[in-house]
Amino acid sequence: MTRVLPIGPRAFLVELADLDATLALFDALAADPVPGVAEIVPAARTLMITSDPGVAADAALARAVLARQPAPGTVPAARDAETVEIPVIYDGEDLAEVAALMGLTEAEVIAAHSEATWQVAFCGFAPGFAYMTCADARFDLPRRSAPRTRIPAGSVALAGRFCGIYPQASPGGWQLLGRTEVPMFDLTRDIPALLRPGVRARFVTGSARVHAVAVAEPAPVTGLRVVRTAFPILVQDAGRMGQAGQGVSASGALDLSALRRANRAVGNPAGVAALEITLGPVALRAEVAMTLALTGAATARVGGLVQSGAFALDAGDEVVIEPPASGMRSYLAMRGGFDVAPVLGSCATDTLAQIGPAPLTAGDALAPAGRPAGAVTDSGPGPELPQAGAVVTLPVTMGPRTDWFDAATVARFLAQDWTVTPQSSRVGIRLSGDALTRDDARELPSEGTATGAIQVPHSGQPVLFLADHPLTGGYPVIATLDPSALDLAGQLPPGVRIRFAPAAPFALIDPEATDVS
Repeated sequence: MTRVLPIGPRAFLVELADLDATLALFDALAADPVPGVAEIVPAARTLMITSDPGVAADAALARAVLARQPAPGTVPAARDAETVEIPVIYDGEDLAEVAALMGLTEAEVIAAHSEATWQVAFCGFAPGFAYMTCADARFDLPRRSAPRTRIPAGSVALAGRFCGIYPQASPGGWQLLGRTEVPMFDLTRDIPALLRPGVRARFVTGSARVHAVAVAEPAPVTGLRVVRTAFPILVQDAGRMGQAGQGVSASGALDLSALRRANRAVGNPAGVAALEITLGPVALRAEVAMTLALTGAATARVGGLVQSGAFALDAGDEVVIEPPASGMRSYLAMRGGFDVAPVLGSCATDTLAQIGPAPLTAGDALAPAGRPAGAVTDSGPGPELPQAGAVVTLPVTMGPRTDWFDAATVARFLAQDWTVTPQSSRVGIRLSGDALTRDDARELPSEGTATGAIQVPHSGQPVLFLADHPLTGGYPVIATLDPSALDLAGQLPPGVRIRFAPAAPFALIDPEATDVS
């Protein structure tokens, strides 16, 4: 049965019968794109559809997507003839347990794994992490009952009917079969992700030598230098779009409106890279003459004087940014921009994927790019930001997995105040409150997650995903923050209390609906 589940005004989830049906529709949409669809994230049995700006993710768009659905039973065609050979050392911690689950010896497991042809169905979780399937049904294995806090990069693992290779060290609950030295995601390659949807993989016993690449010492930088900072300073722009096929999410500034105001104040295009400063204190020194603007939570002082709008610095001047009384993040733009090289089309630093410019700490500097700048625009003061202890109401769309919770649990989610914890980050806001529990222990097959998704893990304490969240997730999303509230969410300091206000009760999107207003 096919269902269309709501995510927000510009996104919905198409849930299909199984992986074959999902990939068949994904292939059909790739061959005959639907106007208004910006991006599609395939997963185990869902497609997350995101619409173009100004296009509603409504029943009309759902009808157009489902019109591409192949006849039931259609098997997806091989989408790519490329086959990658991956050497593996089969010494995983769970090899013996996998053998017991499969009713085989360890040697027979290794033989079966290396004899199978694995095809990438979709990517997610982390850049370069590919969910691969094969025809051998014996590899349909459960996740570990207790996830590990750290799995080494290169680990070859199994869960569900999938095989995956961890591109970087991270937590995980898959069964570890072995390891490879072949990098899964390498920015020096033309296409950084080795494994992409449709690519086939064969595993061979052995190791591969990874040759070290000599890295030249960077040239000294003269520009804006960090004198001191309480937290690493990040470079952020409007985000990294269109890289879902490699498992890369958009990232970008958590408060996009503040980024745009800072750039307009110095005459830059709105999405140019600026510095995202978390709390404070921060001291920066100009080594050349420059013009800056600070927006967001904090204020800037030069020589003890508070600056507003754009302000000029001479070589040797210092700007001090104190911890803000309210809010969380500030944005510092330079007229003409900073000299930062884009990665996959963006200068954003993705803290989860570890893509983009390195975080700046004391002693680091960025040079001016010297791009032509236009007229300065006074965009006025930003919105009032919350302090710790304040109660903030955030609008949400119920779904896509509200129906995984009973009515009493959904009511408890909406009725209580959730507290922002200090464990929050750019990946997500960790919330504390009366835990949301489920009677059943079903596992949700991995599926696309939107920025603003409110995921409920086994602990029952929700996580509100922000810009650096994983592209796919395996816990049910009870509701999704309205995009209009994402900037405010990025400014919530620990101690703020959140109430969620639904735009409407949870309801499936009915593609047969005639009223789509």
